[in-house]
Amino acid sequence: MAKRKTAYVCSDCGAEYPRWQGQCNDCNAWNTITEFVVSPARSQPERNLRGYAGQTGAKIETLNSIDIAELPRFTSSFKELDRVLGGGIVPGSAILIGGSPGAGKSTLLLQVMCQLATERNALYVTGEESLQQVAMRAQRLNLPNDKLNMLAETSVETICELALSLKPQIMVIDSIQVMHVADVQSAPGSVSQVRESAAYLTRFAKQNHIAMLLVGHVTKDGSLAGPKVLEHCIDCSMMLEGESDSRYRTLRSQKNRFGAVNELGVFGMTERGLKEVNNPSAIFLSRGEEQSPGSIVMVVWEGTRPLLVEIQALVDYSQTANPRRVAVGLEQNRMAMLLAVLHRHGDVQMNDQDVFANVVGGVKVTETSADLALLLSIVSSFRNKTLDAQLIAFGEVGLAGEIRPVPNGSERISEAAKHGFKRAIVPKANVPKQKVNGIEIIGVARLSEALEVL
Repeated sequence: MAKRKTAYVCSDCGAEYPRWQGQCNDCNAWNTITEFVVSPARSQPERNLRGYAGQTGAKIETLNSIDIAELPRFTSSFKELDRVLGGGIVPGSAILIGGSPGAGKSTLLLQVMCQLATERNALYVTGEESLQQVAMRAQRLNLPNDKLNMLAETSVETICELALSLKPQIMVIDSIQVMHVADVQSAPGSVSQVRESAAYLTRFAKQNHIAMLLVGHVTKDGSLAGPKVLEHCIDCSMMLEGESDSRYRTLRSQKNRFGAVNELGVFGMTERGLKEVNNPSAIFLSRGEEQSPGSIVMVVWEGTRPLLVEIQALVDYSQTANPRRVAVGLEQNRMAMLLAVLHRHGDVQMNDQDVFANVVGGVKVTETSADLALLLSIVSSFRNKTLDAQLIAFGEVGLAGEIRPVPNGSERISEAAKHGFKRAIVPKANVPKQKVNGIEIIGVARLSEALEVL
């Protein structure tokens, strides 16, 4: 019998080591290196059947001879999910959807599969729940359950063997962390099992033109659990996020070979499952009847559409020697940098003030267009002056106090005008050449000019 070969792989970055160690030298993460059993070499026919890369009978072609016809897609019955996927589901693609426990991953996929099963051959494989539990959920959600094929199994080989006889057009694996391959001697959920199971299922999906949806768990810091190669071998990676006390869920794409990255879909959790929200701006703009200081609306760009969200700031006298800087939904280090810019170029000093900033609705803003709105809300709270309820602002603030333009400025202004806003403070370079009906556009080049407008 051949000696079993083992390696040690970092679950965060995929770096390999000859022996175990506490810290990964590549990504500096602690306690992420786990044992990985290297499968023995297989014969050539078997390797062609089960290997991940390449196809049997492959040939070399020139780039101009490749057929570039548009990929055939079919709808998932959810417009918001189709938006995140780039227009629909591509046959033969491998899609990974992750999220915290209770976010609604299984609920969303069950709704999608029950709707698709009415017109397509669909297979739902559950490894964590029994068939009775899934059937009870479908009955509670009042879903059509007479066409969907169900299978309770965790062996990847058995799943693919039964799927070959059924020939489904779309499959769901819930979840990849409980699947196992017979050749790997480690427990399900380990680095080696997740790696081999994902590669096996992805290869099976591409060979048989089956759309494969994989459910993935997340770690305590919110990232996808398992080896980093899991995200490399699939075609699309999505995260379903949402606080436990909020009824709204956001679906964001982190990787997509068939569409735009960072596309955002919004869903509402109801008694009948997840319902798509076609106009997210209307939800995030549910402001109180009385306008209070420190509140302003900004326009962020999510994927391929603008989104209006409210940002709130609270500035209060600090009782400690080190004032607090807390940002929820924003980058905290960037807020500290912007406060320094405000002091240097806006002559507003907050060395003895606690500053708290929050994006209403649980939205996470990652782009720099929120800089100007954040500073205006901080100044509004600091001066205890209420801003105009019909005012919006966006723009990037540089370290020299200049207001830099942001992409898609005209589309952001048009979206604000649709929702009834009357004034907009924007970078001077983003002022459209043609006047937008119903809104006054104020272009500013420096932070001091924006403060003078207030």
